[in-house]
Amino acid sequence: MEAEELKEKVIAALHEIYDPEIPVDIYELGLIYEVDILPINNVQIVMTLTAPSCPSAQEIPVEVEDKIRTIEGVNDVHVSVVWDPPWDRSMMSEVAMLELGFM
Repeated sequence: MEAEELKEKVIAALHEIYDPEIPVDIYELGLIYEVDILPINNVQIVMTLTAPSCPSAQEIPVEVEDKIRTIEGVNDVHVSVVWDPPWDRSMMSEVAMLELGFM
């Protein structure tokens, strides 16, 4: 499987993961900063959360890793949670802003 095809599958999987407090997936919320496909189909995700005190801070990165591991062709997964730059509403997609009534 080519890296670009695998990246599309990873992004599709990220669209299936929701912050339990917000009815929008984590990709549209802007919580995913990077999706990199490294040699031999290792996947690296750099993400953040809406706040360091987010009640799901432990659960969401584990869910991301577990979900991506189920994609056929993925060799290994590494999820990094970063707080810089801090997340804010401007990182949301138009889809998310519409869904949450910000537009």
